[in-house]
Amino acid sequence: MFQVRIHGRGGQGVVTAAEMLSIAAFDEGRHAQAFPSFGSERTGAPVVAFCRIADKEIRLREPIMEPDALIIQDPTLLHQVDVFSGLKPDGYILINTSKTFAELGLADLVRGRPAERLCTVPATEIALRCVGRPVPNVPLLAGFAAISGILKLDSVTKAIEDKFSGKVAAGNVAAATEAYNTVRKALEEMAHA
Repeated sequence: MFQVRIHGRGGQGVVTAAEMLSIAAFDEGRHAQAFPSFGSERTGAPVVAFCRIADKEIRLREPIMEPDALIIQDPTLLHQVDVFSGLKPDGYILINTSKTFAELGLADLVRGRPAERLCTVPATEIALRCVGRPVPNVPLLAGFAAISGILKLDSVTKAIEDKFSGKVAAGNVAAATEAYNTVRKALEEMAHA
């Protein structure tokens, strides 16, 4: 079973991201489960959502305490909430920012972790450019597909088209494709460095 924890703020589409991740996995013939954990339900408040992906039925229902992957939609949470709590030593970290892990003050935290499992992507910038709104969830899902290999980009775009329609769907597919390609390029550059 592969477990993903998504951290963000209310209004950033954290819950929708977990749902779309599970839909993409389901479309690939896997079992999936997505659910949120709310504190105060207001715009800007910290929000956490969870997604489990497995090849067999998922019976667990509790929050994910030891994730295989973290998707951090809002980098302002990095030093406010213990977003890295329980992350497995070989876990994936994807952060919505154009800064490096060192520039974010996370060099010590990621030291010794597999570099190919650590990535940043400017998801909000991509969303603004492609969708016209600062909602980073869809670009981050595609970035997650690129870094983890757990899902295919086609499954993510199908989940987008299931959730949205018209110009919104087209803009989100464009944002997802750009984010996916951005992460793939960063990983290729890392492999050749």
